[in-house]
Amino acid sequence: MFDVILKNAALSYNNRVVFKDLNLTLEGGQWTCLLGGSGVGKTSLLRFIAGLSTAKGLKTSGTVFCEDHKVLEDRFAWMSQQDSLLPWFNVLENVTLGSRLRNSIFKRNKLSPEDRSRAENIISKVGLANKANELPQNLSGGQRQRVALARTLMEDKPLVLMDEPFGALDAITRLNLQDLACELLQNRTVMLITHDPLEALRLGHHIYHLQGNPATLTEAIIPPGNTPRSLEDRELMTLQGELLERLRQEEVCA
Repeated sequence: MFDVILKNAALSYNNRVVFKDLNLTLEGGQWTCLLGGSGVGKTSLLRFIAGLSTAKGLKTSGTVFCEDHKVLEDRFAWMSQQDSLLPWFNVLENVTLGSRLRNSIFKRNKLSPEDRSRAENIISKVGLANKANELPQNLSGGQRQRVALARTLMEDKPLVLMDEPFGALDAITRLNLQDLACELLQNRTVMLITHDPLEALRLGHHIYHLQGNPATLTEAIIPPGNTPRSLEDRELMTLQGELLERLRQEEVCA
């Protein structure tokens, strides 16, 4: 495990400064959660960390480096709100897509016995052992996100960047997937973007609020207890109310 350190990050788009002078440390083996209003720059910050800020009219400065002095490139996996499953591939084929694409063009339709065994094990862990041959169109929204989580796990990267992966799900499915992700991503460094304060408080070791124009980061909130935290925790509910009020005030002032 290693820390990922963001230093003096700045990003502007068509002369609009989205954020500048941002400093942030993603602590190794822990979840860092980022809250903020729509359009404040949360996804832009996530893409900056991933080295994906390359659109026309976009200007960036600052550095992202790893505590172990190795490059971040190829050491992270990305999970977004859209499951991005290919409709003509079944569950097993979608989960192993990355592995097959890294093969030579002549071997992309072949899967090594080792990769197949690992993929089947991961699919079982996310509760879809009986769905390995199903096409995405035959799955529920929650099942599709389980496939997306399995594909993320299949990449086996130490850093996982998550852009509202549970945001489109109903409340119960969301809670169940939060618990599952927390279990299966143990000992990985995770950065989670979310609009949901309760989600951040259940999963996060450090919770930041990105706010303002240009956007700045608040001091971290560090909830007590082990993750995923119980909904019966009164202190958690109090913190949720405080965060909701802070986010509401931000919307009023926008």
